[in-house]
Amino acid sequence: MTLLKEIAAELAGMFVGDVRMSLMVLLLVAFAGILIEFAGLDPLVGGVLLVIGCPVLLIANVRRATQAPLR
Repeated sequence: MTLLKEIAAELAGMFVGDVRMSLMVLLLVAFAGILIEFAGLDPLVGGVLLVIGCPVLLIANVRRATQAPLR
């Protein structure tokens, strides 16, 4: 049971560890979903938006982390 608690804590820590990144990914997914559902965008185009958007967010997050001063 302790192992399951540790695994759950690690998984939660991955998402809570960088709140800004998590929120940006959620916003990107929501934006793509809204475009597909309400704007009538082709789901393939929405998928391309996600395939391009997620790496862009990751690169921006890494660049921001390397520019931040060490604490």
